[in-house]
Amino acid sequence: MIPLALSGILCFANVPFEGIALHAWVAFAYVFYGMSYTGTSMPFGAMASVVSTDPIDRSKLSRARSIGGTVVGIGALSVVPILCFDKDSNIIPERFGLIAVIFGILCVISYLLLCNLTIERVRQPKQKGEKFNYGNVLKAAVKNRPLIGVMVATIGSMLYITGSGQLKSYIYKEFYQDTSLMTLASIGTLPVMIICFILVPKIVQKFGKRNVILVMSTYNLLLSTYILLFPIQSALLYTILNLLATIGQTAFTILIWALVTDCLDYSEWKMNFRADGSMYSSIRSAVRLVLPCFYRRCIRTGCDRLRFRRRRVQSAATINNIYYLVNAVPVITCILELIGIGLIFNLNQKKTAEMYAALAERRNSQN
Repeated sequence: MIPLALSGILCFANVPFEGIALHAWVAFAYVFYGMSYTGTSMPFGAMASVVSTDPIDRSKLSRARSIGGTVVGIGALSVVPILCFDKDSNIIPERFGLIAVIFGILCVISYLLLCNLTIERVRQPKQKGEKFNYGNVLKAAVKNRPLIGVMVATIGSMLYITGSGQLKSYIYKEFYQDTSLMTLASIGTLPVMIICFILVPKIVQKFGKRNVILVMSTYNLLLSTYILLFPIQSALLYTILNLLATIGQTAFTILIWALVTDCLDYSEWKMNFRADGSMYSSIRSAVRLVLPCFYRRCIRTGCDRLRFRRRRVQSAATINNIYYLVNAVPVITCILELIGIGLIFNLNQKKTAEMYAALAERRNSQN
């Protein structure tokens, strides 16, 4: 947690470098941040499976994780536009460093609370002299069809989280020339989260996690495709339609981490092999390999980077490209989610119940 907080601050530090030295510093700070984030996100992501073996508890943990992330996101994304843009929608660069310091402090406090308030109740017995072999993890991951499905779906989800949310600042600034609605767009996700928090668990009890994800991703795909193909000229209407589409993605985010724990159980059930942290890391690694390539390609085809950086007023073609680039991300997100969970992930309600029963019997016999 300490390197993570420090690396976030370094990414926004105002350093006295220019030219090659500045590029080297940016590369160092970004890689340092990526490594630090990986070092905390891997064990955190795998924690749900060792807190409880009960599927209902795990669904609650998945919901709590998504709600916590949404609440923090709402707070961060609401504060940043207010502090970092002036009344003419111009960026105030020095404010980012101050925000990074505040978030770094909150990062350390949050992880300290997590470590002191969380109990790992599930312990996997190890044989004497047993050594960890990452090759076995890779073999198990390749044979774990549900895990591969979640990987594909998570790539789509992370495209949305890391791309759509961050890129939307450009669409408000350049396409609509109005950054004031960015705060409304962030705060508006709060009622969406509350609605999903109340309704999704009840719907899941009746139809199952996988079916709810498929229906909500399809709904999100239809609405997002409409926004992409028929450009919305009103910034307020655009914000409202995006908030409505967010309902589908919020439901997905609430449930996906519960499916991850099912994937870890599947490995134990079919292959008698369990390595929660390493299995979870395979998901994150796949995402980290794909996302940079995707966004590099989007940036090259979406706008002229030199003109975008140097010109205060963008050309009409560049502004239109920004609109299509930003709104293509949710469409691609939904397609990947439907492929991953609809076509590859193969644990339905009946098969999941069978897996839980078999694992419970196996663990009871071992005890």
